[in-house]
Amino acid sequence: MMESDFMQEQAYIKAKKRVKDIKGFYIHLMVYVLVNVFLSGIIIFGLSQSGDSFNEITSNFGVYSTWVFWGIGVFFHWLGVFGFKSLGLGTDWEERKIKELMDKEDQARKNL
Repeated sequence: MMESDFMQEQAYIKAKKRVKDIKGFYIHLMVYVLVNVFLSGIIIFGLSQSGDSFNEITSNFGVYSTWVFWGIGVFFHWLGVFGFKSLGLGTDWEERKIKELMDKEDQARKNL
């Protein structure tokens, strides 16, 4: 009885940490989008006030730099929270892909 309570408590603690990690990622993503929209708006507004054309404004790397560099950080945060499994490359990926290709080949032979 005590062992099952201990295992249940461990599972709860692990699940709670996972939820906290996922929530932290989504907060990071939300802050990333809001801050970058704000910064891009300020940069674009400032450049438009200085008389730059639309092409000059959109080609200015300053508009995109925080999106790019902070985006790399967001990607690694996502990777840390969700891992490579979310990319579809879990442990049985090769077997699933082989089966999928064999099924396609069988289907192609049947259609001939």
